[in-house]
Amino acid sequence: MSKIAYFPGCSLKGTSALYDVQVKMVLKSLGIEAVELKNWNCCGATSVAKEDHIMAVSFAARNLGIAEKMNLDKMVIPCSACYSRMILGQNALKENLDLKSEINESLSASVRNSIEILNLIEVLLPLALDGTIKAKIVRSLAGLKAACYYGCMLTRFPSKFSSMENSENPHYMETILSVAGVKPIDWGYKTDCCGASASVNDTETSLRLMSHIMKDAVARGAECFVTTCPFCHLNLDAYQDEFCKKYEIKQRLPVYFITELLGISLGLNAKKLQIDRHFIDAITPLWEQEIIE
Repeated sequence: MSKIAYFPGCSLKGTSALYDVQVKMVLKSLGIEAVELKNWNCCGATSVAKEDHIMAVSFAARNLGIAEKMNLDKMVIPCSACYSRMILGQNALKENLDLKSEINESLSASVRNSIEILNLIEVLLPLALDGTIKAKIVRSLAGLKAACYYGCMLTRFPSKFSSMENSENPHYMETILSVAGVKPIDWGYKTDCCGASASVNDTETSLRLMSHIMKDAVARGAECFVTTCPFCHLNLDAYQDEFCKKYEIKQRLPVYFITELLGISLGLNAKKLQIDRHFIDAITPLWEQEIIE
């Protein structure tokens, strides 16, 4: 079994703890051990970056130093915000060697910029393309119409860096899920913002943004959303009843992490994956599709 460094970030240890469980289960079933960084710290998120650039880079640098000390060449970061902050921090250290030296002076594990940072889609894609996932599938998701929702932070960065093949119309998630039989829909809101933390301090704006996403997915015949971003998942799942009632949307769509649908297709137990913990029922639709018993 191969190993990869794993940075869960704060969300996967809090509101999206089920995602942490799923990532480890799915990767293990695909022959990859996710080795969590010891004593990692918050990535700094957007809030720190807005206030203090050097502090934000320092937050990322400390995690990078810990990861590089593990002597693994790759690190997976499932959270879109954490992935973005860590990538931007690493790039800042590569572009400013003086800043790198200054920050390294205060770190017990110095940064060498030797580790490759990957989001979960980038880890799964090669396994879809080389037949690894297909060879392990025991349950078909054939016919399930999914709106693959990337959100805004996974594909667009305030720098020259871009990890996806197309920032406005990415398709890696569609490629991965198609191997398991999912039928991804073509829709126009796959990289639109769900409102993120505005759901707390500007709820009306966030609900409006989510209603646009929902209306387009429903209009295109989607039966569910699939995402890798814990904030996108939380917003669309926890606030769905509220924004649907406010904007007179009758349908409700389950919101799955990609690890949930992949996990089911790989034969993992739905309750062990904690799919029953959603706000919008995500178990019954799988029964109705005869995907799980």
